[in-house]
Amino acid sequence: MTVKIFGLKTLSLSLFALVICASFVSAQKPNPTPKTLLPDEKMSMSVAAGNNLYCAGYIQASSISTNLEVVGNNDEPEKHQFTLGNYVYINAGASQGMKVGDEFSVIRPRGKVTSKFSKKGNLGIYVQEVGGLEIVKVRSDVSVALIKSACDLMMPGDLLQPMQRRNSPLTRKLKPLDLFTEANGKSVGRIVLARDGQEMLSRDQIIYIDLGDEDNVKVGDYLTVFRPLGKGGIIGKEQGEVNQSSDKDFQSQVYQGGIFSNQSARKSGENANGQKVLGNEARSRRPNDLRKIVGEIVILNVKEKTATAVIIRTATEVHTGDMVELQ
Repeated sequence: MTVKIFGLKTLSLSLFALVICASFVSAQKPNPTPKTLLPDEKMSMSVAAGNNLYCAGYIQASSISTNLEVVGNNDEPEKHQFTLGNYVYINAGASQGMKVGDEFSVIRPRGKVTSKFSKKGNLGIYVQEVGGLEIVKVRSDVSVALIKSACDLMMPGDLLQPMQRRNSPLTRKLKPLDLFTEANGKSVGRIVLARDGQEMLSRDQIIYIDLGDEDNVKVGDYLTVFRPLGKGGIIGKEQGEVNQSSDKDFQSQVYQGGIFSNQSARKSGENANGQKVLGNEARSRRPNDLRKIVGEIVILNVKEKTATAVIIRTATEVHTGDMVELQ
């Protein structure tokens, strides 16, 4: 049987069907295997962005300028807290060098930081970063600014600092987190504080450590988070093995130990009458430098005595007070 296609040429029906099938198979050819989306040596991703980059806060040892501050809003008395898209008044104008287009970070000093976890004593003032604004109108001694980013509600009295552009460190190609890595002898510090007062932390949360410029820490440095083995748990008291009381009338009970014993009596000479061994005694016979690896952090901002970091990996929850070691 033959068929005439568009009046051009006669083909056998079987040949026509073969051509159609080949075209369909070609159209259904699977796409090439997609490339991985995980960071590798040819494609890097930022370790922090947005809120974690410009709202992370810091602990500053040097004095903080109080010359520029937010002094109000055009919607008073109905509004005393301001956010994205609102206009606010600044206590400086053309006489103080303000110009349209100037950009500022809005900060709120929260108080002096001392920590039982750090040997440095006074670490400086904890500064909360509240947002950013741009000057849109300038008068002689006052300016109007538009809030262009907000990490929290702004309030009268919040301070202004010149806006500093920040670039996030890029991720490196990560190897599996080694849970048994040994100390490397580099700088060691402590987590002294976390953003929003949190104490049990996980990935992508912001922390502050007591290593800074004076310790040669730099933006982009990676640090291992750890704690000495056996420290930092919720349960402080050792939980021993629970056994029935031994009974001399039943041979099977003789070697089970006493009430709440951790171990039965060990053999001494020909008799099993040695002292039972408690867990703390056994642990005293191991090296003192064993540690539990709990995570990894990257430095985002460095001040005199401290640095701001983001947690990028965890093996378990991270605590304030945990130790950090420069990799």
